[in-house]
This record gives sequence, structure tokens and C-alpha cells, in this order.
Amino acid sequence: MPDTKFTKDVEAVLDHVLIPEDVLQKRIKQLGEQISKDYAGCDLLLVCILRGGVVFLTDLMRAVNIPHAIDFMAVTSYGVGARERQGRPRISLDLNTDVQNKHVLIVEDIIDSGHTLSYVMDWLNTRNPASLKICALLNKPSRRETDVPIAYVGFDIPNEFVFGYGLDLDELYRNLPFVGVAKT
Repeated sequence: MPDTKFTKDVEAVLDHVLIPEDVLQKRIKQLGEQISKDYAGCDLLLVCILRGGVVFLTDLMRAVNIPHAIDFMAVTSYGVGARERQGRPRISLDLNTDVQNKHVLIVEDIIDSGHTLSYVMDWLNTRNPASLKICALLNKPSRRETDVPIAYVGFDIPNEFVFGYGLDLDELYRNLPFVGVAKT
């Protein structure tokens, strides 16, 4: 059950904690160490997909111990409050950084069908980065409809609706320090 500092309304929507805070932080530290090793000496740009990826980015960038820049994109493929995918993704906020000849690592909270990340990869590849890879905190391989190459994966998870640690449940609960499964 979540820490008592969270209100009882969390208990009303939380079935169980899937990934506790300490497990998340340990894995993010491991990802940061691997990314630091792999990109040593490179011009690294971490590109966060908003809004869900911002909590992951914040912890990940502290775990990456080499110089790097950050930027943000927003990609719309879900309606506000919706739990199902709605149509083709579209860029609603583009990068401010020129990615040409930079090593770009997309930081994403969760990869489900793969459509959104496939679209983003195609979009960014037109700008000639030195490399373009994906780092996803959560991966739902059983839901994949479009193949996307994921270089760094925090956790493979089952096909359950998850929230917390940046992921929302009807735009709420992004602030939870763990990943939980929603009651059905």
C-alpha cells in the first residue's frame, strides 16, 4: 500500500503497487550509469516526451554523469483523461534544439503500441542526428503494434493500466513515487 502521506482517494483507484520507489530508483541509477558509459565523449541530448516522461527525465539526468543537454517534445495521441489511443500521433510541442550531428536519446515514460515513438523517430531522423535511440522507463511488449528499437528499458510490464511516477490516471497521480496498477 502507498505511503500514508498520500490521500485515501489513491487507495480508491490503486489495485496494487507494481514497481516500488526503491526499485525504480535503483534501476534508474543503473540506466544512468550505462548511458554515461555508452555516450562518453559524445554530444548527448536527452529529449523528454512530455508530460509523462518528465519525472523519469529528472531522475535519469541526475544519474547520467557526463555532460548533456535536455529538450522537450509533446506528442498528442491520447485525449485528455482518455485511457485509449485516439488516432495518429501529432507533435504539439517541437524541440528548440538543433539535433543535427548530436546524439539524441529520447526519454519516454512508457511504450505501449509503439505508434507514438515510431512517429517521433521518423520526425527526428529527418533532422540528421548523429544517432537516435530510445530510453523507456516502462515497456509493454504484449501491446506492441509497431516495432520500435528500444536501446534502454527500465522494466517490461504486463498489459495493465499503470499510473504514478509521471504517468497519469485521468490527469492525476503523476506525483506518486511508485508505479501502480489501476483498479478496473
